[in-house]
Amino acid sequence: MIAQLFLGLLVILGGAYLFTNGVEWVGKRLRLSEGVVGSVLAGVGTAMPETMVPVMAIFFGDGKSREAIGIGAILGAPFMLACLALPLLGLGVLLFSSMGKRTTAIPLNVSLVRIDLEFFLTAYGLAVLMALLPLGASGRWIHSAGAATLVVLYLVYLRRLLAKEGSTGEDLEPLILSRGLIRIREHPPTVLILAQVALGFGLVISGAYFFVEGMQRLAQIIGVSPLILSLIITPIATELPECFNSLIWIARRKDTLAVANITGAMVFQSTFPVSVGLTGTSWQLDRHGLASAGLAILSAFVLYGIIQLWNRWRPIHLIGCVVFYITYILYVFG
Repeated sequence: MIAQLFLGLLVILGGAYLFTNGVEWVGKRLRLSEGVVGSVLAGVGTAMPETMVPVMAIFFGDGKSREAIGIGAILGAPFMLACLALPLLGLGVLLFSSMGKRTTAIPLNVSLVRIDLEFFLTAYGLAVLMALLPLGASGRWIHSAGAATLVVLYLVYLRRLLAKEGSTGEDLEPLILSRGLIRIREHPPTVLILAQVALGFGLVISGAYFFVEGMQRLAQIIGVSPLILSLIITPIATELPECFNSLIWIARRKDTLAVANITGAMVFQSTFPVSVGLTGTSWQLDRHGLASAGLAILSAFVLYGIIQLWNRWRPIHLIGCVVFYITYILYVFG
């Protein structure tokens, strides 16, 4: 069972690495700005692991715990991104500045961050509202309408981002499938790029299936609520792609990519996965689920307020958001 969890995790992360590298090359071919590559291509690519976990749990899982695991994974991703991934990014800035690789200043693309946080707060606020409304017999129709609204909201977000101009990114790492092929590594064919994207996506789906099965068995053995387990453990594991990529970009002083990778993933996680939860589950959140969602919104709102007041973030602003994560852990286990 533990081996199955680790196997699923390794397959998820390997697939995400292939997928992210591939979609970044797609972005380069399409001549997209660095902000769009970070918020959309990298953000969505690295969000695939935690997105596929609830999809596989809700629509393909077995037993009563499948819904709890699915909802927990949906809620856990924005919570971890806002309350743990962003603080780790702030710590990364301090770490790499102490090593002389960069300064402590974070040159943000302020307009891009504003857009990301505004759409996240709107979409995730709607998700919480859907859980609080006494819907009665009409609940299924209202949930379906809410899910459709979230999908449309993300499409509007994409349109707004694509309409913005920005600098294009620097040269990427060689396409993984082209490494060792000297003649094409600088200009890999489109077919090879798309093949790598498809391979990465397939691995993510397979890994998510194994991970969900292992999570259900672990919850039964140790007697912990599947919702709590998937709220805390699953997102920590599946947020590794965002954290890993963002730390690399922070070390290379590519702050726009680093921040947009996380905030863009927050927007995606508050729309498409939530729409899956609205259509595939009863979307009834207990106090633990509501607390995680509320703290994620509060963390994003605080950072949005800082942007509005000072047009910048300092490392301490990001690191301070870990207080919300610690608060939640104490609330659940205290």
